[in-house]
Amino acid sequence: MITAKLSYLRISPRKVRLVTDLIKGLSVIEAEKQLKFLTKKVAKPVSKLLSSAVANAKNKANLVKENLYVSNVIIESGPTLKRWRPRAMGRAAPIMKRTSHITLILNEREASVSQKVKEVEPRIAKEKKPLVIKPSSAKAMEGKEEKKELELLEEIQRIKETKGPVPKPKPVLPPRPYPTTSQSKKKFFSRQTFGNIKKYFRRKSI
Repeated sequence: MITAKLSYLRISPRKVRLVTDLIKGLSVIEAEKQLKFLTKKVAKPVSKLLSSAVANAKNKANLVKENLYVSNVIIESGPTLKRWRPRAMGRAAPIMKRTSHITLILNEREASVSQKVKEVEPRIAKEKKPLVIKPSSAKAMEGKEEKKELELLEEIQRIKETKGPVPKPKPVLPPRPYPTTSQSKKKFFSRQTFGNIKKYFRRKSI
């Protein structure tokens, strides 16, 4: 477990946590990418802290950067600087300038790279033997392929012969037990009522 600390950062802990929550559990390389493209002000000091933690891991514990990940980031509130601003009616309102302390913890996720290479080398050395096809089996394969080609050609000819638009059968619907239009609609749209409607919506002469 490797730690790096940053004290008295002049940003509130609430704003710092927005950035540090993004990199928790990520590998060091992924965390650096995240911090590089963030538009937050906190991203720059946190990325510097991360690089110092990686340097501590290399110099003190001889660890490789590729195997490290951000296991935890602890943010604590530091001392607040109290200032005042003038308000209406001769009053004064307080300004709380907060500070924060950051503790970044790194851990090793996997075995060292040198051990991994040793495990992979014997696997690469063991190559699979090339498959040798016997002449009898080769002839049998050729005969099967020819049969498949003939069957495909026959199917294509059948499709060409039976090619044409196939009429779809129309769905037969059962008769409805009730009439489609009601009596009130029939009365409304009859000739007698249309004449009355025209009278109501007739344009007045000026």
